[in-house]
Amino acid sequence: MSVRKAAMILYRCCWIAFVALVLVSVFTDPLVPYGLTFVPAAVALTIGLLVSRRSRAGLAKARPAVEVGPPVTGRWTALNSPADKVPSHGTHSYGQTYAIDIVAEPEEGNRPAFRRLWPVVRPNRDFPAFGAPLLAVADGTVVHASDGQRDHLSRNSGPALAYLMLIEASVRDMAGAGRIVGNHLVLDLGDSTYAVYAHVRRGSLQVRAGDAVREGQQLARCGNSGNSTEPHVHFQLMDHPDLDVARGIPFTWRGIGVPADGEVFTADEAVSSG
Repeated sequence: MSVRKAAMILYRCCWIAFVALVLVSVFTDPLVPYGLTFVPAAVALTIGLLVSRRSRAGLAKARPAVEVGPPVTGRWTALNSPADKVPSHGTHSYGQTYAIDIVAEPEEGNRPAFRRLWPVVRPNRDFPAFGAPLLAVADGTVVHASDGQRDHLSRNSGPALAYLMLIEASVRDMAGAGRIVGNHLVLDLGDSTYAVYAHVRRGSLQVRAGDAVREGQQLARCGNSGNSTEPHVHFQLMDHPDLDVARGIPFTWRGIGVPADGEVFTADEAVSSG
């Protein structure tokens, strides 16, 4: 086990210990002085800072952008793009340094807009990205494939987003990377480069670990599992198949580049040779 992997396990254990101690202190006679309940949280924060600093140090040796095909077809809009800031999602954790989110908008205005109050949540079928095919961005081998987690309702309102940010995301983070990215695929593209597709639709996998795939081959469908506000595709490249130890790798989509936040782009349909 690598030092980074061990650190991430200890990080989660400390947060779980903190929550447990706080709950015990609230509902029963405290087992330890109240002030000491925050020791595990302090340890977790320290570990998180050290891991983040080590990830930032790795950026000095960042690899050149890897050109791959787009993971979707049709008309999409980019969000949280590395074209605008790095790390694109505000963290280097889970290999997300150069990750990107994209939402489907086949026609302008047909994707539900964010609402301050109502409706609090929406069903996934209201979003055109839900069920969209996910395509292999290059020839490769499936390293991981999972689609057992549920697709939850949207979090694209003020109250729902607050719940996601203040409660749900923390719980998922304590549970591990798999609960953050939800159902997901990891492809080995060779040369220590791995592609990740997150928030995959439950039950939509068409491949399994060990399968060889060809560029343009359909792998699964877009869903809304894991730490997600609405059905969308989260895509990233990284240097290791384990999200806990991976570092991000820059990417560029053939014929598209790296779309900036809010940029609308159209991906042409690729033909699988598999």
